[in-house]
Amino acid sequence: MSRFPHRLIEKCAAETLISVLQLGTLDYATGLRLQQKLVQLRKDGRVGDVLLLLEHTPVITLGRNAKAANVIASPERLAERGVEIFECDRGGDVTFHGPGQLVGYPIFDLRGFSSADGKRKTLGAVEYVRRLEQVLIRTCADFRISAERVAGLTGVWTTSDRLATALRPAQGGLDTQPDTKAIGAPTGSETAFHMSPREAKIAAIGVHISRSVTSHGFALNVSTDLDYFNLIIPCGITSKPVTSMAKELGQQVSLQDVAHSVSRNFGVMFQSQMLWLETLDSLLGHSVGLPMKPPVELRKLHNEEDTFWA
Repeated sequence: MSRFPHRLIEKCAAETLISVLQLGTLDYATGLRLQQKLVQLRKDGRVGDVLLLLEHTPVITLGRNAKAANVIASPERLAERGVEIFECDRGGDVTFHGPGQLVGYPIFDLRGFSSADGKRKTLGAVEYVRRLEQVLIRTCADFRISAERVAGLTGVWTTSDRLATALRPAQGGLDTQPDTKAIGAPTGSETAFHMSPREAKIAAIGVHISRSVTSHGFALNVSTDLDYFNLIIPCGITSKPVTSMAKELGQQVSLQDVAHSVSRNFGVMFQSQMLWLETLDSLLGHSVGLPMKPPVELRKLHNEEDTFWA
């Protein structure tokens, strides 16, 4: 049964609605195939906008702009730590996903969201990424962690003022025009960009957009074992550390509480109703005003061969 009253579902049917599906822990290959399936269903109009929230088993992913040299651990060391490696078509360089990290994959049709100034009926790629950053900044603020954008970089960074008492305004700006196909790539000077000593990366963002439909997304370090990041040069940035919510607060943080905060802030930033679903079946069923279709293909995910992403 949905966590929302039935009357709310009916009320939202004609409004902007984002379904939220929390999947627990998935290996990266399964998560990648699930995104691919849902992207095609979204393009075909057979599902609405959906936000996937999950954790991954330990994995290093290389985006379109990744340099192999940024994986500094040997294959033997990676095997010893139980870490897989995958190439994918998101923007950005090298990053790590693993337990204690909240990963979000928005499968959105950007034609359903207008720009903030109302001049564009379709949300642009750059503004989409900025909204993702603001979702994460607001989420950090919900836990009294001060975070911000850094001009010229993609992602979210803690500030020298570690604990915030209120939401911080949006900070930073755009110095370049990112690739609309894959965003999250370095702007050309990330390794040399000067930041204050207290700034550290708490969330990474890398997305892919095809025919206005998004995939990939963000990774927010909640209680991640940061030692894994020593296996790589995260995002190709050599001079600045990676941090987590638990490290900033000096205590453990509930990933479930963070997931609910992220969902609320998506509702704010994308001006949408957020509907939590229990299963993939309910995503494809009539309960959200969509045609009923047994998700046979999705149930076969674990039996399919790995998909190559160019």
